[in-house]
Amino acid sequence: MPELTRRRALGAVAGAAAAVAVAGTTAAAARTGRTVSGHSAEPASFDEVFQGRRIQGAPSEASGHHGGGHHGGGHGGGFAVHIDGEELHVMRNADGTWISVVNHYETFATPRAVARAAVAELQGAALVPLVTT
Repeated sequence: MPELTRRRALGAVAGAAAAVAVAGTTAAAARTGRTVSGHSAEPASFDEVFQGRRIQGAPSEASGHHGGGHHGGGHGGGFAVHIDGEELHVMRNADGTWISVVNHYETFATPRAVARAAVAELQGAALVPLVTT
């Protein structure tokens, strides 16, 4: 076994620090829905039943009006989310994370995660359409 020198010990510490940095970057990418290179991936469409509620999400027109009288331009990043057929107003943050009117102060990596969190938060209550004046 080679003798432990200061140089070898510092090399081992540097290698461990690099491994921790890579793991941290990968974990951060998983939380935000971004790739490690920093480019945000486009969200995938989904249609599933979660906790007895039908949640759907798909790309939508980036501009124009949606049902409920509110604008769709920009906030949802061109992505529409519905719970039992009612639109869940979602917004994409600058860092690529997502929020909704139900979970406005908690960020999620994907629109699917936002929809699931909203269903859990609603606890069986109906989603009321967002109407702005």
